[in-house]
Amino acid sequence: MTQLVPPHGGKGLTCCLLEGAERDAELKKAEGLKKVDISPLVKGDLIMMGIGGFSPLTSFMTKADWKGVCDDYLLADGTFWPVPVILDVSKEDADAINDGDEIALFDPEGNEIMGTMKVTEKYELTAAEKKYECEKIFMGEGTPTAEEFWKIAEEDHPGVQVVMGQKAVNLAGPVKVLSEGEYPTKYAGVYHRPEESRKIFEDKGWSEVAALQLRNPMHRSHEYLCKIAVEVCDGVYIHSLVGNLKPGDIPADVRVKCIDSLVKNYFVDKNVVQGGYPLDMRYAGPREGLLHATFRQNYGCSRMIIGRDHAGVGDFYGMFEAQTIFDKIPTPAEEGKALICNPLKIDWTFYCFKCDGMASMRTCPHGKDDRVLLSGTMLRKMLSEGKELPDHFGRDEVVAILREYYEGLTEKVEIKTHKAATGE
Repeated sequence: MTQLVPPHGGKGLTCCLLEGAERDAELKKAEGLKKVDISPLVKGDLIMMGIGGFSPLTSFMTKADWKGVCDDYLLADGTFWPVPVILDVSKEDADAINDGDEIALFDPEGNEIMGTMKVTEKYELTAAEKKYECEKIFMGEGTPTAEEFWKIAEEDHPGVQVVMGQKAVNLAGPVKVLSEGEYPTKYAGVYHRPEESRKIFEDKGWSEVAALQLRNPMHRSHEYLCKIAVEVCDGVYIHSLVGNLKPGDIPADVRVKCIDSLVKNYFVDKNVVQGGYPLDMRYAGPREGLLHATFRQNYGCSRMIIGRDHAGVGDFYGMFEAQTIFDKIPTPAEEGKALICNPLKIDWTFYCFKCDGMASMRTCPHGKDDRVLLSGTMLRKMLSEGKELPDHFGRDEVVAILREYYEGLTEKVEIKTHKAATGE
């Protein structure tokens, strides 16, 4: 009998991935269906439905689901869910599809049919509805009014750019997933299905597991967060995004090497597991923090480490808004429908020269000048400009890997800093 937290939704892991003869038959059928191109973001969402990472979702969302998620954090059936998961297609494609039709979902970058879908609903989102979604999902305390938000959002917020650039029509309906793309081979040993991470945790005898979300290279602050979690839980799952990021972010294979180096040299092996998941970042700050907790529950984690500016971009969100949002979400009474992966809220962490070690705002009485304020954004900016890093900013082994990566770049991307990165 497992001691781990149950999957979200009360239905166990709802996996839409077909394998063996069943997959072969569906793939053969898919070759004769109308092919619809999907974006990298949709591809990641589809794979997560395939492997059970998005349990209990087995379909792209209906208009009622979309509205319920935006307004109340709830699917139409009353299950907690924090961000829309939709499939957008061109009007030309939508006009050629009728309700009840089956279609093939095609990844043009990988030149592969990723799955099939039975269309149960077609709906359009107007420009005003897309703006409404952006305000509900992406607007935070950093831009407290819609007027302030829209002054910069379309130019500076990658999530807003994705939503406003979506195709004309959304399709809803159940999916059958035929591929996990490149992830099982490219990230062999790191990429996990939820059933695999759960088996690893069970074999280790863990019941309370904390997840660390990573999209940046793992620096000293991340390391400290993990070690706090190890002290209060059975183990920590260092779970990094291996899907797409915005320009200037560091590729997944480089980040995986950095984590490997840290785990090997600075962690007790029995208390830590490294994993990867196939989503693109949405940069939705607090709402994405909730999404991270939701699917980490499916991976077997009971706690989600939430530190400073979780899943943020620019200055759109308050520094700890991703912590306080957990206190404001609905808790459906029906069994399984509420989020039960709880936040592990940790204050801003840093190296303090006077404390002579890692500390946080809650434990360190000293001033800004005594602290090495750690930020993934600042780390990337300094390395991209060839600058020397302050002492204790990162482990030497990690910095060496990152310097090698940056020295090999032929094109540089400007990296903007913001208040959360500079400590202002």
